[in-house]
Amino acid sequence: MLDGLNPQQREAVIHHGAPLLIVAGAGSGKTRVLTHRIAYLLAERDARPSEILAITFTNKAAREMKERVDKLVGPRSAAMWVMTFHSACVRILRREAKRLGFPSGFSIYDQADSQRLMAMVCREMDLDPKRYPPRSFSAQVSNLKNELIDYESAADRAGSHLEKTLAEAYRAYQRRLTEAGAMDFDDLIMLTVNLFQAFPDVAEHYRRRFRHVMVDEYQDTNHAQYTLVRELVGHTAVTTADGEVVREGDDRSELCVVGDADQSIYAFRGATIRNIMEFERDYPDARTIMLEQNYRSTQNILTAANAVISRNESRKPKNLWSDQGAGPKIVGYVADNEHDEAMFVAQEVDKLADDEGVAPGQVAVFYRTNAASRVFEEIFIRTGLPYKVVGGVRFYERKEVRDLLAYLRVLANPGDVVSLRRIINVPKRGIGDRAEAMVEAFASRERISFWEGLLRAEEAPGLATRSLNAIKEFTALLTELQEKAEGVPPAALAEDVLVSTGYRAELENSEDPQDESRLENLDELIAVAAEFEEADPEGTLVQFLEQVSLVADADQIPGGGAGVVPPGERAPESASGGVVTLMTLHTAKGLEFPVVFLTGLEDGVFPHSRSLGEPKELEEERRLAYVGITRAQQRLYLTRAAVRSSWGAPSFNPASRFVAEVPRDLIDWRTDPEKSAWSAATTRREPAARSRDTGGRPVASYAPGDRVTHDKFGLGTVVSVDGMAEKAKVKVDFGASGEKTLMAAYAPMEKL
Repeated sequence: MLDGLNPQQREAVIHHGAPLLIVAGAGSGKTRVLTHRIAYLLAERDARPSEILAITFTNKAAREMKERVDKLVGPRSAAMWVMTFHSACVRILRREAKRLGFPSGFSIYDQADSQRLMAMVCREMDLDPKRYPPRSFSAQVSNLKNELIDYESAADRAGSHLEKTLAEAYRAYQRRLTEAGAMDFDDLIMLTVNLFQAFPDVAEHYRRRFRHVMVDEYQDTNHAQYTLVRELVGHTAVTTADGEVVREGDDRSELCVVGDADQSIYAFRGATIRNIMEFERDYPDARTIMLEQNYRSTQNILTAANAVISRNESRKPKNLWSDQGAGPKIVGYVADNEHDEAMFVAQEVDKLADDEGVAPGQVAVFYRTNAASRVFEEIFIRTGLPYKVVGGVRFYERKEVRDLLAYLRVLANPGDVVSLRRIINVPKRGIGDRAEAMVEAFASRERISFWEGLLRAEEAPGLATRSLNAIKEFTALLTELQEKAEGVPPAALAEDVLVSTGYRAELENSEDPQDESRLENLDELIAVAAEFEEADPEGTLVQFLEQVSLVADADQIPGGGAGVVPPGERAPESASGGVVTLMTLHTAKGLEFPVVFLTGLEDGVFPHSRSLGEPKELEEERRLAYVGITRAQQRLYLTRAAVRSSWGAPSFNPASRFVAEVPRDLIDWRTDPEKSAWSAATTRREPAARSRDTGGRPVASYAPGDRVTHDKFGLGTVVSVDGMAEKAKVKVDFGASGEKTLMAAYAPMEKL
C-alpha cells in the first residue's frame, strides 16, 4: 500500500489523529493518496469499511475512486460510502425524510425543474417577468440555500422591495416543493444540515458510524457543504471573546480534506476559497502536508504555471516540479483575427498528426466562454477535422428525455406537480392552458393537490366537456400505469409509458427527420434504465430516478482526452483516432490531455472584461489560467488574436497579462509577440473574407436560384440568402444531402 509513494504521499497515507489538510498541487496524485489512505485504514488501522465516508464532487470522480479502492481491498469496499455530497445526503434523507415532513420517496428537482416551479410561483404572485425574472429568482434562492439562509431568515433580512418580494417568492416556492413531496438540489445539503442540527440523535448516529471522513476538492465547497462536513465530524472551531480559537465537541471522527486553493475556480457557484485557506483556523490542531511533485506535465509547463499563479497574493507558497525533464518549449501564436487563430489550431493539429503521430483525441482546445467555440467549429468543419464540443444540449436536458423522466417521476410520486404539469398535454391530448388553470384554481380553493384536482375535475366549474373527458382519460391512463409501476422494472415501465401514451407512435409517424434522433434518445434512456437494472436487479423506480437526478454535468466530460459522447450521440471518428475536444476552462478542471491549446489570451477576453477592475475576480481568473496550463501533459500552445469581432464590430484587445507573466525564454513565438495595433488595424481594413482563412479570395455574392458546387455536399441550388458580404448566410438545397445553411465567406463552395 505504500509502495511507489513519494515521502509526502506516504506521510499523508499513514497520518492519524488530528484533522489533516492535504494540499495537492495539479497532477500530484491526490486520488492515489486518497485510495491508498482508505486501504491503509482498513489494513493497518482496523477500520471497518462501513466507518469510511469519502465525499467527491462528481459521480465520475466517485466511480474512479471506488474502482481504485476495489482493486486494493476487494469486495469489502462495497460497505463504504464513496459518493458525491448530494448522493450522501440523499441516502441520509431517504432514511430520515419523515422527520422533516417529506415522504421517503421524495422527488429530486434539478435546475430546470426548479426554474419551472419558480416560474409557476411568480405567475401566481402576478409578478412582471421583466422586472422579476423567474430565472434570476431561482438563482438567488439557490444562493441563499448555499448560505443556509431559509425563507424566514431571508424575510427578516429583506430591506428593499425587491428583497421582500424575493423572500415571499422563496416562501411560496418552498411551500410548493413540500406539497409536491420534492426537494431541489440545494435542499439536499441544506436539509441534511438542518436535520443534524434539529435532531442531535441523528447527528450522533452518523458521527458514530463515520469514524473516517474524507473530502476531495475541498477548495470547491460552499458554506452549506462546509457546515455539513463540520456537523458530520462533530468538532467545531469557536472563537472566544478574546480572539482565541478553541475546538469543542465530539472528537470521534477523523477528518482528512484534499484540495488546492490555486485551483479554486467556482466562486460563481458559491464555492468559498476561505474554507481551504482557513482550514487551520477552523481546526487549530490540524496538520498540513504539501504534495508538490507533479506526475502529469513537463517542467516547462509547470514553470509557466508556477510563474503565473505566484502573482496571486495571500496564497500559501507552492512550487510544482517534475522529474520528466524540461520538454518542448511552449508555442505562442498571435493571429490576425479569430478565424486566423482557429485556422492555426487546425493546421497545427494536422501537423502534429503527420510529424509526431498525435491523434485528434489527444488534443484539447480551451476557451474562456462557450460562445468562443463557434469559430473553431466553423474552421474545423471546413478543414474536415473531427471534433466534439463539450457543453451543448446535454442528454438529460433534451425535451424528449425530460418528458419521459417526468412521466416516471409522476408514477413514483403523483404529488410532483412540476412533472405532472409538464406531461399533462404531452403528447397533445386536448388539455389546454385554460383547462389546466381551471383545475389549478379548483385545487387551490379546495386545498388539495393538483393531482387530486385532476381526479375531481368534474367538480371544477366552467370546465368544457371536451377538456373534462381528456382529463378523465389522462388520469385513468396514469392510474393504470401507477398500478403497473409496483412490479415492473424501470426499463419496461419506461417503454410501457411511451407506448400507452402514444408518445412513441407520434415520433415514429412523424416526417420531421429530427424525430428519429429523438426516438434514439428515448431508446438510450431505456438502455440507461436497463443498465441500472443489470447493476442492481432489486433497484426500484425511485432509486433509478435518484441516480438520473444525481448525474452531474461534469460526468459527461471525457477522461484522458477521449471525445465526449453523451448518451444518445455518436461523435465522428477519424482514422487517426478520436476527436479534438473543445471546452471552456471551467469544464476542463480535473482533466488532462497530451496537447492543449489555450486560446483567446487577450485582456478583456481572458481575463474576462468584468474581472479587470476587481482584484478578487482577477485572482480567480488567474487560477483559471493556472488550471488551463496544468491540463497539458507534453505540449502547450498559447494563442491570441490581434483583432477579434465583438458584437459585429472589431475589438482590439491587448495581450493577456497572463501571457506576460510566463517567462519569455519558455515561449517559442511563431509570430511577432509585439504585433501592434497598427497591424491589427491593417487587418481590419481588409474584408474578413480576404484574411488567410478564406485563401485570399473575395466573397461571392449569391442569390436564390444560383447553382453552386460544394467540396463535401456536391451540386446544389441556393434557396435563400441572409446578410451581406462576409456575413452572408446561404441556405442551399443539395438534393440527397439535404438543405444546409453555410457561411458564404468560409464554406468551400463555388458559384457555377
